[in-house]
Amino acid sequence: MFSASMELVQLEAGNGANVTAGHRKPPWLKVKAPGGKNYAHLRRLMDRLRLHTVCEEAHCPNVGECWNHRTATFLILGDVCTRNCAYCAVTHGTPPDYDPEEPTRLAEAVAAMGLEHVVITSVDRDDLPDGGAEIFAGCVTEIRGRLPDTSIEVLIPDFQGSERALSIVLEAQPDILNHNLETVERLYPLVRPGGRYGRALQLLKRAKQNGPDQLTKSGIICGMGEEWDELLGAMGALRAANVDILTLGQYLRPSGAHLAIARFYTPEEFAELARIGHEMGFRHVEAGPLVRSSYHAWDQAKRATATL
Repeated sequence: MFSASMELVQLEAGNGANVTAGHRKPPWLKVKAPGGKNYAHLRRLMDRLRLHTVCEEAHCPNVGECWNHRTATFLILGDVCTRNCAYCAVTHGTPPDYDPEEPTRLAEAVAAMGLEHVVITSVDRDDLPDGGAEIFAGCVTEIRGRLPDTSIEVLIPDFQGSERALSIVLEAQPDILNHNLETVERLYPLVRPGGRYGRALQLLKRAKQNGPDQLTKSGIICGMGEEWDELLGAMGALRAANVDILTLGQYLRPSGAHLAIARFYTPEEFAELARIGHEMGFRHVEAGPLVRSSYHAWDQAKRATATL
């Protein structure tokens, strides 16, 4: 998950942007405040159906653009996470009981919006025996029952490595199975203390082994302290796991209590990463300062499917 901030930076020619005091973030990271007719309509709809979106919980900088496209990434299983990742804006703590009727309410929202592509994600629910896999599967089934032509992407947690939980989700046959690697192996203990680098890769590999037509996807956040070679190594590891779609975006610090930004990548560097990713064999690479896992997800799905 990602968040926006007003972090201060100083540009250094040819080497991205190192973070220092006294300078605002670079101009390529500035976005308009969310608003517009569709934005207001979706805000009222989410409130009425008591639904959460990662767009808001993670302070995504693209919420205005996506909501005005009538596209949203739904956050199921509540808005309190059992893990405490160093980069994430979502609240950490003990989650309340989940609502078993949430799949029905979510499907109602998707139908009301008339979405052609929907993304469903969740907080980590390590307190549940299946990590919330049944609710993910229920959401896919309910949406399919109302909108059979709508493509469905699930952005799942690692389920603590449970093969059974992953199978429950895959049996519902989502169009895209997404799990974000987020960072390089060296930084996992700092950035994702509840996660495991190898476990994330194994989940993606198993998902692809489920069937050759299952599209898989993953994302990496840039600027949390990784070296360029480490970043390329993580990209290579995802390709070795037969991941089809890759997203690369800039880390933006949610607050002063979160992990500090190590550096800002330039648009040119993201373009180079996209080029390298395509050479590695990814079906589609979405890379840029404001790219998030669900950014232009509808277009990513079309592009990746077109190359099958």
